[in-house]
Amino acid sequence: MDSRERARETRANMSVDPLWPRAGGWPDLDELEGPLDAAIVGIGTHATSISATGAHKTPGAVREALARYSPHAYGGGTPLSSLQIADAGDAADPDAREADAATLVQGASERAKLVIALGGDNAATVPTAIGTWEAQGASSDEVGVITLDAHHDLRDGVSNGSPIQRLIDAGLNPSRVVQVGIQDFANSSDYASRAAEHGVTVVSRAECEKKSMRDIALHALEIAGADSGIVHVDIDVDACDRSVVPGCPASLPGGLSAWQLREFVRTLCADEQVRSIDFTEVDATADAADGRTVRLVALGVLEALAGLADR
Repeated sequence: MDSRERARETRANMSVDPLWPRAGGWPDLDELEGPLDAAIVGIGTHATSISATGAHKTPGAVREALARYSPHAYGGGTPLSSLQIADAGDAADPDAREADAATLVQGASERAKLVIALGGDNAATVPTAIGTWEAQGASSDEVGVITLDAHHDLRDGVSNGSPIQRLIDAGLNPSRVVQVGIQDFANSSDYASRAAEHGVTVVSRAECEKKSMRDIALHALEIAGADSGIVHVDIDVDACDRSVVPGCPASLPGGLSAWQLREFVRTLCADEQVRSIDFTEVDATADAADGRTVRLVALGVLEALAGLADR
């Protein structure tokens, strides 16, 4: 039984109210034909994480958590229930078979306006971004990345601490990278210097208190999406305060609020240049008993869809 089937089994055991439909439970990708609004993909990377993690369990946990919410969002966009959404399933061993994971994303992106990848640690960002760019036939000078993260992720090698550096090494123009939520005491001076040398735009955690996340998101889109380029969004959930994301091994006290993350996601996904978004660095096996971290990711998925519906 894969994680999609387990999530459907969980839904089947929940109460039913015809006037209160549950979110999630979308059909498998191969059950639908033609273009889609959105596609869900599980990229459960975890093997190269700097700290031990059970993040490969998170995509399934998020699918189950979605059933706790309804697909109703206030606003003037298309109802989420009217969107064509499919679930492409989980990449098999995405750490060892990263190219296959990128191919899974590519297939989803060829049909969907927005790919939503469920990590996995932050290594999931690489195959998600590359798979989307390949599907859209975008060259390295036509793409940008916006991250919500406490960390720069500019380490060398292959790990959850290196996805942005790896994408830059693969040809991404670093002047089209915007990092939001970067925190004091979570980075080194060497990596901060590397970000500056690359020309990466950094918006610190402190700056997120001076402006709305909507305004920050719109400015980030101007930089990452210059000349109408394609944008990938990386939501590293450890940017949030540890009280709301105890399932993120590297989250800090004093991080962003759950609402700031949600507003940021919806604003970005309302822009048609955003073709993919990932949610990473959540270890479902280390979450609080009430599942608050996984539930926030599930809400992030719904915020992404609400943004898509507002396009």
